[in-house]
Amino acid sequence: MLSLLLTAAMASGAAVPPWRDGLDWHGMHAGMSRDAHGAWTLAGPFGQRAIQPQPLRTDTASPLFDGLFAMAQDDLAQDSVAAIRDGAFDHGQPIACHCFETGEKWHYVWTRDLAYAIDLGLWRFDAARSRNGLKFKLSDLRMASAPQGLYVMQDTGSGGSWPVSTDRIVWFLGARHLLDDAAFAEEVRKALADTLAQDRQYAFDPALGLYRGETSFLDWREQTYPAWTAHDVRFIAQSFALSTNVLHYQALELAAGLASGQGDAAGYRAQAAALKQAINAHFWRADRGLYMSYIGGDGLPVEAYDLLGLSLAITSGVADPARARQALASYPAWPAGSPVIWPERADQPIYHNRAIWPFVSAYALRAARAADDPVRIAHEIRSVIRGAALAGSNMENYELLSQGVHVDDGALSGPVVNSPRQLWSVAGFLDVATEGVFGLTDDGRVEPKLPVELVPMLFGDADHIDLQLRDRRITLRRPSRLDGNLLVAGTTRQEGSHTVVQLKAIRVAEPPLRTDAPLYAPATPPAPTVEADGGHWRVRSAGKGMLYVNGRRHGTIEGSATVERTAALQCFRVTRVDGHGIESLPSPAVCPGDAIRVAGGWPRAWTAPRAGRYRALLDYANAHGPINTGITAAVKWLVIDCGNRAPQRLPLVMPHSEGRQHSTWGSFTAQAGARCRFTLEDGFNMSYLRHNAHYTGGTGGSAGPLNEADVGELLIAPL
Repeated sequence: MLSLLLTAAMASGAAVPPWRDGLDWHGMHAGMSRDAHGAWTLAGPFGQRAIQPQPLRTDTASPLFDGLFAMAQDDLAQDSVAAIRDGAFDHGQPIACHCFETGEKWHYVWTRDLAYAIDLGLWRFDAARSRNGLKFKLSDLRMASAPQGLYVMQDTGSGGSWPVSTDRIVWFLGARHLLDDAAFAEEVRKALADTLAQDRQYAFDPALGLYRGETSFLDWREQTYPAWTAHDVRFIAQSFALSTNVLHYQALELAAGLASGQGDAAGYRAQAAALKQAINAHFWRADRGLYMSYIGGDGLPVEAYDLLGLSLAITSGVADPARARQALASYPAWPAGSPVIWPERADQPIYHNRAIWPFVSAYALRAARAADDPVRIAHEIRSVIRGAALAGSNMENYELLSQGVHVDDGALSGPVVNSPRQLWSVAGFLDVATEGVFGLTDDGRVEPKLPVELVPMLFGDADHIDLQLRDRRITLRRPSRLDGNLLVAGTTRQEGSHTVVQLKAIRVAEPPLRTDAPLYAPATPPAPTVEADGGHWRVRSAGKGMLYVNGRRHGTIEGSATVERTAALQCFRVTRVDGHGIESLPSPAVCPGDAIRVAGGWPRAWTAPRAGRYRALLDYANAHGPINTGITAAVKWLVIDCGNRAPQRLPLVMPHSEGRQHSTWGSFTAQAGARCRFTLEDGFNMSYLRHNAHYTGGTGGSAGPLNEADVGELLIAPL
């Protein structure tokens, strides 16, 4: 089934259709017509959809494009509601909110969905609803004993939410567009300072200079992380994600711009610069020409890449121009569009895996514009148009090879969930039109970067195309000569609210799409076996792969390998390597050294046998919710007083667990013979937020805050 789809997809992508009144794809046709009153009718595999005239319009040579722009506005109108609801809040009863719901199948407001959608331009279409939705995701505390503040909410998620997931910081990506309202701007400043300070306390690792936490948006663990994380999310909580770190970089840059004092601005700016440097140092994989999607808590490189993180790295300026161009050229594409992750997982159903998500395609389009990449610009524009036309709505996602809304593939069928009028997909189409085609930027400038290959579709024989907004009109005039591959602004004149841009053709580098990448990664191997063999460890793992020790590549392993034993902690992982040289996701770790176990009540005491660094973690169980959701990840401070200086404080996270397991770890230093005293103090979790008194889907909500776990032994190992 899959090979047939791939063959058909490649064949279908061989020619560029004009796409005026309709398009054809995999034996399916979508067509658009307009009546004398300005109403549209879209006909396709789904049937027919009538679309009434809309307040904003595009006038191009393509009724298909113009009608789909109207359809996106119609989808947005349906997503504009007076109340929202979700089964996990207020027992599913409606909650008044003059805001956007997330889609036809999702009637609630989630932090990341809304923030990305606003950043993709919804602030321009309905500022009031955008602000209302963002304010709904802010909360103060209901715990008088905790440090007070105004915080962005991390939604329910992996292992009991924050700080396993830390991409709530994306809230500021949307909020930055709405600061013209003074009262809201003050809330943004307060929430930004408090949220950044809290993430710095609990999620920042000073050793690597990065923020821990799950990949943004890619929050179905088994789809993108090793399958064994379905039962143990500690690896995710300890790891670092490209997307989440870039979002923190952007938030720090915003904080520097909004800071009330020069000292505050300088501090935020220094943190942002250091974070940018750390991202480039730890995520860039030179041999692939790509930024890795995430790395392990010990710096373990992982053969996983995602289009959203990559696009954000480019549009934020974290990636310099050379790396931006190289990364776009290295990231694979299929005829239907660009996958949100690569390589795919052969053992997982279609959702984030083997899928195109239109909102991510819109960010990839922004990245391609930033890199002046006409081939990728055209590819992403076509993908978003095709998907909306064939589905009759701006869908949540599509299968990668067919761009279908559902593909039968046995247990791997999908997309598993697929909602029409998904808010960030709606925003993605609107952004493709306003910025991707007409070049309207966030600050109001008009900077078109239109591939010449799209001129037949958009201009036909006409000499101009128009975008009519509520208070502004933009006209792009076609140049007399198309002797390049990218149309950009030649001259621009302003006639009241009418911006007229005379385009000119230029020639830029035109790297081809990468279409030769293997689809799948190898299967993740089980944990290796490790046995003592004199002064060495004998590590065994079936098949050909790569051996990692403490996050560093040790070398290839084929059957077995020998590693010298040391007095320090040594943790072993393996990957599989296929015939293309692609690595699998990593196995679970095996750490065979004897850790010191300290039991009993708190405080606990221990004497350091030698000077140096040590790793500390806790044995625990957290049965307060399932692995995949909730708000009660237990977060504690391990306070270590070894007598010779100020106490050291380590934030330890104990996510929801299936039985007993280990917490995240931190490191501390001690002098030889030092008598160290350990105490455990309360940290912070999402159940402390006043807003979550409405949470009725599990513990820590309406019954009151909960930040507890059954804590067992303290484990200490030399590093």
